[in-house]
Amino acid sequence: MRTLKLKVKPGSRDESLVEQDDGTWLARVKARPVDGKANAALISLIAEHFGLRKAQVSIKSGAAGRMKLVQLEE
Repeated sequence: MRTLKLKVKPGSRDESLVEQDDGTWLARVKARPVDGKANAALISLIAEHFGLRKAQVSIKSGAAGRMKLVQLEE
């Protein structure tokens, strides 16, 4: 298992996942933070980036905020 610390920017023009110099990740998703759409887009983005199924990616903490801890089951 691996845990990522993420800062999420919802409502971006493009979708990207980039590792920062301090070891955290910056995730940009197009979806707005309404009805969990941004979290669903984030899970899809992370799963695609690491070659995992969506079921292997879960938000451990920070579901309602911009800073999140995401757990990957590899």
